[in-house]
Amino acid sequence: MNDEERRALAEQAYHIAYDLDLKYGCCPQCVLSAVQTVMGDTVTDDLIKASHGLSGGGALMGSGICGALAGGLLALGAWYGRDPEYFDSGPGLQNFHAGRKLVARFQNAYGGTSCEYLQQRFSGRTWDFWNVGEYMGFVKVREDQCARVSGLVTKWVVEILLS
Repeated sequence: MNDEERRALAEQAYHIAYDLDLKYGCCPQCVLSAVQTVMGDTVTDDLIKASHGLSGGGALMGSGICGALAGGLLALGAWYGRDPEYFDSGPGLQNFHAGRKLVARFQNAYGGTSCEYLQQRFSGRTWDFWNVGEYMGFVKVREDQCARVSGLVTKWVVEILLS
């Protein structure tokens, strides 16, 4: 695959994740679904399902890592992560190196990694996602910013996987 084909695949992944996030939300699932679509079934449906609880900083609580970033780290782990039968063979640094690249790009782009940090950046405050009115208020003011985050994380994951 040449550089132009890699860029095109990464852009395709961006748009799939962006569109999924705008339509359905649940950023980690959007990232993983887009990676699965463009890179194949190493990202499984079970992994996509399991990522659901990582939305909104973990269980919609806000204080944890951005769900899109968590989904991206899971996607990288699907490729580079350590299999259970190899627990005794060391920490599996290839996965950590790939994840470190993703987290560094995220931090450089946004300045922080938590859902609450991004809420503050996008809207000037944090929101209680367990309060329907608060959640709907955030959805309105954030516009497509979370979808852009999902798209960028997905693009970066594909670029890392193809590098």
